[in-house]
Amino acid sequence: MADRPVQEKPTFRFEPLDKKKHDRAAFSCEQESLDRYLKEHATQEIKKRVAAVYVLTPDGKTIAGYYTLSQYGIEAGELPPELVQQLHLPKYDRLPATLLGRLARSKEFKGRGLGELLLMGAMKRALEHSRNIASVAVVVDAIDENARGFYRRYGFIDIPNHPNRLFIAMKTVARLFPDVEAEQLLRSWRA
Repeated sequence: MADRPVQEKPTFRFEPLDKKKHDRAAFSCEQESLDRYLKEHATQEIKKRVAAVYVLTPDGKTIAGYYTLSQYGIEAGELPPELVQQLHLPKYDRLPATLLGRLARSKEFKGRGLGELLLMGAMKRALEHSRNIASVAVVVDAIDENARGFYRRYGFIDIPNHPNRLFIAMKTVARLFPDVEAEQLLRSWRA
């Protein structure tokens, strides 16, 4: 039996979407609306500062997946009062949050756990930004039942009276990434 060369796994990294660098035309996932957004609308939303778009890439060109983040406000009345009390949230009419507007993984990379990697990357970035611009939660509108189940597996909670809207408290996200605060302190100390 001949020795086969060991094929290395690609090293993925997150980058802000760059229309000159990243191949948006080749991206295809299971949802046409998510494909169309990346190809036709993402750069416009970046320019208008409506959304920040991050891609997951193995080589600086190929888009294995992407997600978008935006500022958001949760109507305090949308949350069950016992949950507001449990999370020790202030009694404001609107609570600051981060919207995970879109998250998609390329069909080419299906079955490699990149959905989880994309979600963790988005939540970690949301947590990092919440240190500078307050956010009590990450909110998502699941595109379908499969997506809703995906987010629930990672601790997202349904927002009553909004069938596909879920959220996860930033306190919960912070427990997933306890090193984020230490990383930020180090960066500011070096600056």
